[in-house]
Amino acid sequence: MNTVYFPPKTILAIESSCDDTAIAVVRNGRTVLASIMDSQTTLHQPYGGVIPELAARHHLTCIHGLLETCLAEAKIALNDIEAVAATIGPGLIGSLLVGASVAKTLSLITEKPFLAVHHLYAHVASNYLESDLEPPFLCLLVSGGHTQLIHVKSYAEMAIVGETLDDAVGEAYDKVARIMGLGYPGGPILDKLAQQGGGNPKAITLPTPKTQNPWDFSFSGLKTAFVRKWEAETDELETIPKQLQADFAASFQATAVKILLKKTVACAEALGLKTLSVAGGVSANSALRGAFLALRDEGYRVHIPKMGYCTDNAAMVGASAFFNPLAEGDLGMDVFSRVL
Repeated sequence: MNTVYFPPKTILAIESSCDDTAIAVVRNGRTVLASIMDSQTTLHQPYGGVIPELAARHHLTCIHGLLETCLAEAKIALNDIEAVAATIGPGLIGSLLVGASVAKTLSLITEKPFLAVHHLYAHVASNYLESDLEPPFLCLLVSGGHTQLIHVKSYAEMAIVGETLDDAVGEAYDKVARIMGLGYPGGPILDKLAQQGGGNPKAITLPTPKTQNPWDFSFSGLKTAFVRKWEAETDELETIPKQLQADFAASFQATAVKILLKKTVACAEALGLKTLSVAGGVSANSALRGAFLALRDEGYRVHIPKMGYCTDNAAMVGASAFFNPLAEGDLGMDVFSRVL
């Protein structure tokens, strides 16, 4: 006889896959009772990227205080939680171990179920938070490590129909920003410069690479072409004019967004889908949000998470745990199976 899964209504969720420690309480996969996060951006800024050992140690120092604060904000007692969820991968192993260990410990002491969550599925589920979005739809997942087109057939059935062959779009943003000397994290800085710096998005002509699978992505060639043009324009300059910086930033961003938009629309048309969503850290990008929301005028239903649910957060983990929890060790993602 098949066992029917009845998801717990109130879930305490933990996210610690990289450099943000986050805890949330989510009810019915959509209502966020509390969602708090401790960012490590300033900790890693001097190094130009995330240092895994530093990230794991910082998770350890702040996670218990965040737990107390989150429960207080949610106005709920620990024993009233019906399940505990945590990201088990992909991510930095040391960081994942902190969050997953705390979650499993809470599960044991409260005698409530532990629900394992896949980090990328959680980003897809961020679209369910405070919304009425339901499958089927096509999700563009864009982050520092991933660029994928995911056909969300149901809450539990998803298929990757296109992905990057090299750099993820967020990675390309960070590398371009680094070449320009804009600092870390490069994506938001470059976006701000492109939008507020008065840059001309047509000033610099950049390529839009083709792929054998029309729904796959490639940003390595775009990044290389950008670097060559940037070096040609700036190598002999003692001081780089702000207008030149803004033009390059705007041109890169316009090209990257054009690639993402064109391939997503083509894929949706081929699959017969009129509902689109965007997820992942790059979904906070202002130009990308604007371009996709404009598709509503063309008859598409477009959903993008609120800004607080775009980057890594625990509320999306709670939503994913409600709609699509993993069996422990599913997809070889269980962080414990990889280190013990």
